[in-house]
This record gives sequence, structure tokens and C-alpha cells, in this order.
Amino acid sequence: MGCLGNVLWFIFGGAVSGFSWCLAGCLWCITVVGIPIGIQCFKFAVLSFFPFGKEVHYGGGCGSLLLNILWLAVSGLPLALEHLTLGVLLCVTIVGIPFGLQQFKLAKLALMPFGAEVF
Repeated sequence: MGCLGNVLWFIFGGAVSGFSWCLAGCLWCITVVGIPIGIQCFKFAVLSFFPFGKEVHYGGGCGSLLLNILWLAVSGLPLALEHLTLGVLLCVTIVGIPFGLQQFKLAKLALMPFGAEVF
């Protein structure tokens, strides 16, 4: 199911989500200070392109908390709202529920990306 789910995901909405993360990463990488944040965005763009079969575990310390606050103020809310909107639209049909749940997973990640690890 993972491979088929990822292919269908990419065709029906995953590409849009992944490119949003890539755009955020490119905008963060414009400044030297934002390069570590941009690199994290590119890591999560890969997850956004192919999320099935992967889990996100949250952790981190004080540094992650400070970066999450900065991230939320600048880029987190637009990405989270995009994933939340797409998730609600996908959950309208029974067939789209697994895809909507993946969007909700990515919305949570868009709010707190630092200190998160993908397995």
C-alpha cells in the first residue's frame, strides 16, 4: 500500500504540498542565517512528496522551541493552513480519507518542524 499510496498521493496533491515546502526552503536560504531552517524545509519537502509508510517523532530542547516560535511567526501558519485546508477537502470522500489524514500529519509538522525526526 505504501508505494501505491505514495504514487497516488504525488499525483493528487502531494506535488503541491512538496513544492510549498520547497518554496519556503528557498525563501529561508536567501539569507545566511536562514540556511539551517531552509535545509529542514527541504527535508520535510521529501516527506511531503511521499508520506506513506513514514512516521514523525517529536522531541527537542530549548533550541528547537526557539526555532519553532520563529518558524511559526514567519512560515509555519501559511503551510499549516494549506495542509489543513487540503486535508478537510480530501476527507469529504471516503476514498480521500487516508490522503486527508496525511495532510493533517503534515499540518502538525508545519507547526512544529524543529526537533521532529522522520522514521
